[in-house]
Amino acid sequence: MTALIPLVVMLPLIGAAGALIAGKRQRLQVIVTVVALVAVMVVSIVLLIDVDATGALVMEVGGWAAPVGIVLVVDRLSALMLIVSAAVLLAVLLFSVGQGMADGDSETPVSIYHPTYMVLAAGVFNAFIAGDLFNLYIGFEILLVASYVLMTMGGTGPRIRAGVTYIVVSLVSSLLFLASIAMIYGALGTVNIAQISVRMAEIHPSVQLTLHVMLLIAFGIKAAIFPLSFWLPDSYPTAPAPVTAVFAGLLTKVGVYAIIRTETILFPGNALGDALLVVALLTMVVGILGAVAQADIKRLLSFTLVSHIGYMIFGIAMGTVAGLSATIFYIVHHIVVQTTLFLTAGLIERQSGSTSINRIGGLLAAAPVIAVLYFIPALNLGGIPPFSGFIGKLALFNAGAEQPSWLVYAVIGAGALTSLLTLYALARVWNMAFWRPADEVEQYESALLDQLTEAPGENNDSEGKSSPTLMIAATAGMVAISVALTVFAGPLYALSSRAGENLNGPSNYVDLVFPEGVE
Repeated sequence: MTALIPLVVMLPLIGAAGALIAGKRQRLQVIVTVVALVAVMVVSIVLLIDVDATGALVMEVGGWAAPVGIVLVVDRLSALMLIVSAAVLLAVLLFSVGQGMADGDSETPVSIYHPTYMVLAAGVFNAFIAGDLFNLYIGFEILLVASYVLMTMGGTGPRIRAGVTYIVVSLVSSLLFLASIAMIYGALGTVNIAQISVRMAEIHPSVQLTLHVMLLIAFGIKAAIFPLSFWLPDSYPTAPAPVTAVFAGLLTKVGVYAIIRTETILFPGNALGDALLVVALLTMVVGILGAVAQADIKRLLSFTLVSHIGYMIFGIAMGTVAGLSATIFYIVHHIVVQTTLFLTAGLIERQSGSTSINRIGGLLAAAPVIAVLYFIPALNLGGIPPFSGFIGKLALFNAGAEQPSWLVYAVIGAGALTSLLTLYALARVWNMAFWRPADEVEQYESALLDQLTEAPGENNDSEGKSSPTLMIAATAGMVAISVALTVFAGPLYALSSRAGENLNGPSNYVDLVFPEGVE
């Protein structure tokens, strides 16, 4: 089975090369990229079944043993992230194909879009299986290059400006990460994650703390935790709808994944647990307060994305098996639901020509299918029982209640408030955009709506148009997956619990990479 591990990176890269060779032959490009992602999904499912039954897998690239060689590691967490990521990437790709077939390639130029999209996928998958910090850095850099191209696709002024902000912030994060790697190598003589875990105790606690904080800041920028999330609400909404969806669903979770590995392997013991609890609380509250002040749906969803990262940081900060298990479950839930809502926002913009709730209405009558596609994930993200959002939040709160302290209770309270305000913000979108009749939009007056913040820049409203079947089908498929997370919440949470148990201390990971011991 170890021979399958490199395929999750090689297949997207081969797909990128194939799409590039295909040039402007759109049908061939679509076939190549879809086949590559389906193949990755199949391989990931096989890997998950195997690691769940027999234990994690390690691949020594080129036959060079660790720590000299590069190791690729797949455990339950890695395999689960691979499957969810492949499913999301495939659904968003189909959504973009439907959009391209209807509108041409002005938004997603075929000759550029498909190869770049597959390179992005390779970066995501590589980050999830990296067994050393430098390989993880390579995964992040692949993401950075591909995501900048995708974000600025179309060449409009707002996209270029947002792309510049995004690239500058990402480069700062990457430089900080690279400096951390250099310092770790200088202090410990290795970049292998397992070996770093063993040798970390050899250096002075103050140096450990410095390295710990540097890595958390670098990964925190990528995960968009407060106060390092300022760039996200202005960057993501400007990109094409499918690009925004995949960015919102996946890219921040790669940062969260890196934080999980940092806290459970490199720096176990929860030394910065209280600081992370404070960060989690502020991320939740500041993010959701930003969301309730927005009139633009995509910006509103971007702020909810930030706020719900706080739930994941909360679970990591607790440092317990229960907290980590709940975090893993919530990551899976949030990737699917947040991506679905951004795809739905793309459908809303297409149908009405705008994403501002001040200027749209009557969508329930005009587009009842889109209304359903919005309503279900909105309830899920808001934490309404019995959806997976409720299950994930309840699991996090229960984990917090097992280690009571005033700070944990404060975060639980902030989490409950965030959930209520999320539901309020999403319900306001429903009331204004779907429930309100279209003929009342012009004369509708509200002191609250007048105070909401519109998207920066010029008004780019356009004429509404119908959505192609493939765009609807791709979004409906994501809604179906989000419902499946609720229907099969029991098995999924059991798997998340087993993954959380694997993360209980670094010994499991170290013994896996170095079965005969490590110096």
